Amino acid sequence: MSADGSISTRSGSATPTINTVPLRRGDFSTLSEALDYAATGVTGANFHAGGKLVAAVPYRLLRAQAMTLARRLLSLDLPRGACVAIVAETTPDFLRFFFACQYAGLVPVALPSAINLGGHDAFVHKLHGMLEACRAAVVVASDAYQGFLEEAVRGLDVVMWGEPAAFEALPSQAKALTPIGPDEIAYLQFTSGSTGTPKAAVITERALMANLRGSIDDGLALREDDRFVSWLPFYHDMGLVGCLLTVLGAQRSIDYLDTREFAMRPRRWLELMSESKATVAYSPPFGYEMCSRRVRPGDIASYDLSRWRIAGVGAEPILPTVLTQFAELLAPAGFDARAFVPSYGMAEASLAVSFAPLDGGMVVDWIDPADLADRLLATPVAEGQGTAFVRCGGVIAGHDLEIRDDAGRVLPERHVGRILVRGPSLMSAYFEQPELTADVLTGDGWLDTGDIGYLVDGEVVITGRHKDMIIVNGRNIWPQDIERIVERQPELRSQDASAFSVPGPTGGEMAVVVVQCASNDPTVRATLVQRIRRELLEELAVDCLIELVPRHTLPRTSSGKLSRSATRTGYLARQAQEPPLRVVGSR
Repeated sequence: MSADGSISTRSGSATPTINTVPLRRGDFSTLSEALDYAATGVTGANFHAGGKLVAAVPYRLLRAQAMTLARRLLSLDLPRGACVAIVAETTPDFLRFFFACQYAGLVPVALPSAINLGGHDAFVHKLHGMLEACRAAVVVASDAYQGFLEEAVRGLDVVMWGEPAAFEALPSQAKALTPIGPDEIAYLQFTSGSTGTPKAAVITERALMANLRGSIDDGLALREDDRFVSWLPFYHDMGLVGCLLTVLGAQRSIDYLDTREFAMRPRRWLELMSESKATVAYSPPFGYEMCSRRVRPGDIASYDLSRWRIAGVGAEPILPTVLTQFAELLAPAGFDARAFVPSYGMAEASLAVSFAPLDGGMVVDWIDPADLADRLLATPVAEGQGTAFVRCGGVIAGHDLEIRDDAGRVLPERHVGRILVRGPSLMSAYFEQPELTADVLTGDGWLDTGDIGYLVDGEVVITGRHKDMIIVNGRNIWPQDIERIVERQPELRSQDASAFSVPGPTGGEMAVVVVQCASNDPTVRATLVQRIRRELLEELAVDCLIELVPRHTLPRTSSGKLSRSATRTGYLARQAQEPPLRVVGSR
């Protein structure tokens, strides 16, 4: 790193870490105002591939490019607030189009760029549903996605679609730009669990900026010497808000690694953290687990993670063993387990709801599983003697969080119930879906998150999703408890199991777990099923239907976490087509 904090590579220099203007902690009224200020400094966004810097975009350049593109978008004569959908690859083009919308008074909408299980047709169907749901007037994607777009836009009232170069060819309008105002929509964010009809959270500029201030100042206490690294996709709220808009709102530099490159070579993340001397990076737990599983021991000596002061973790349930393994593996490289910052957030709250205290690391709450299941109480037990949950800290400044029972009564600490939040950074609605909005937003401003948890010492602990709860013979069974027992089998890995319930023949619920298994050997499979059934009976007293499926079968959300609802849908579809005996281990 050079004296000004820039990173020198064979491909040029990334933007510096240390800025030339004072740090402002998101105290802006809009994103365009935030970019206007960031552009007066020297920091910016940097894109890496194959171990090399491929593009450095100082915020001053991003602002100039965004304003130029905004004037070209004005030539389309779109109504103010029209939606511009962007297939969100990790490239400078996404940033240019997102911020061009801010200056042109248009609403950007990030679309997934991951073509997952199901292939071409499934991806086209998903894009079509999202474009229809947000009423996109414009759609932009790189050349690699044009074939998908051509099919996805059929039958929709799209004014223009194409690759970035097509929009660069539009005539520029000389009229003045009128950026999005504080009470207008900053962007739409599709929720990661969207199945069936996609849901897009409406986030105003005012709401977003309240969340950025809470994250920059209260949650992360960002400093002049902070630098970010991210491999998270821009179409997920943690990638968009946490690792783009928050970074810009604090005028920090960031280094991006494409999500697909991280998935293939997790060590690239650690290499980039070392090379850039970064201090902040976020990941769902599975990212830390991938590193622990696939980083080569011989590489650890080459990493320098001593400056990594905030290792954020969120977006899915946090297993303490995952973080412990990561910290122990990389301690020789200077990683300090106190850097872990467990967090809680969601698209409907812009992003952040709570942060664990800085420098405190992961704090595990050990509770009695019997009391959790039978009385919905989080009764503490000795370390290692019960079920482990991770504390996710206190709610960000200006926001409130309550735990309520199903009747709406506020519960005291260590009583498990629905998690509700209230504050200035909540969404206004689900876009053009008033009934779904009314299901989660109360008249007095509370959002029912759909999550279940409890409070302890003012910190929130997430125990699961309300809709995922399995009730068998009047007992509450937590799906993650089933999954943890399954996944500790030596043949399996984390996120190899997905548990849910289905209607039983007598009208009650039956527990089901779908398990990814790499072996086709009938003896190996039968032994695995018998072992799982025995341990589930011994520890949870639940007789579970078990289905073994090939690797890479379990569906995931856009954030990469397993979707129990989609797994359940697929299971029921298979059961409808084939005889019940197909389910190995059925009763």
